[in-house]
Amino acid sequence: MTDHPQLQDLAGYDLGTHVVEYDDRTVILYALAVGAPANELELVFERDLRAIPTLACALGLWAVEAAGAIGAYDPRRSLHARQLLTMRGTLPTRGPLEMNGRVTNVFDKGKAALIEVEASAECFTATYGIFLPGLGGWGGDRGPSAGSTEGITFAQTDAAHTSSDLAALYRLTGDRHPLHIDPDVAKANGFDRPILHGLCTVGIAARIGAQAAGCSPADLRSLDVRLSAPVFPGDTVEVDTVVEAGNVDFQARVGDVVVLAGGRATFGGPMRS
Repeated sequence: MTDHPQLQDLAGYDLGTHVVEYDDRTVILYALAVGAPANELELVFERDLRAIPTLACALGLWAVEAAGAIGAYDPRRSLHARQLLTMRGTLPTRGPLEMNGRVTNVFDKGKAALIEVEASAECFTATYGIFLPGLGGWGGDRGPSAGSTEGITFAQTDAAHTSSDLAALYRLTGDRHPLHIDPDVAKANGFDRPILHGLCTVGIAARIGAQAAGCSPADLRSLDVRLSAPVFPGDTVEVDTVVEAGNVDFQARVGDVVVLAGGRATFGGPMRS
């Protein structure tokens, strides 16, 4: 029987290559799930369709699942804590899309560990920060501090009202974790009911950030945000934004609870395919 690698030895671990098949229906479904209205035809009509780049984060989740399957930690006791995305080209509106995956870093946060898992294709790199409670304390590198919006004065707030059925809809974009649909699994993880996917909230916030910047959501170039608290389907998510020098700093709240923190997004014109 092969021994599982130690958590602190996972940095640089090659997760292999994966090919995702999808088509324009996935692209349209994703846009609708993160709140794109029917009159934004470039996002919801196949004739001149453009993919919202945050869809790449959903397509790359296979790498997070592959990291959890190594056996160095229990993926059932892990939390999605940070999301980064860098676009180098236009996300295709249909597959096949080939990606490579690897564990890029493992950080010792004291009472917890944080691993960074990367999924990369020719047109993007998505990096997932996965928080592992109780697995720190071996004396390793604590890693860099995440971005912060502390001290930033936001210029506007826009609200997104989520449907009570949104988690069930968003699952069809590829994230089938039972935490988002099964009440028993949700209760076992300390929630009264299934929670909304963190990446759905990220997609909603990025879309509103584009609106604040006067850009199309399809023009997203980069994103960095911390996932700080859960959202429940049916919640109203308020996204605070300020635009400066082409960057959008943002946070998202449900009431007074900050659910996305330290967010920054950049937007630009159409990119190469």
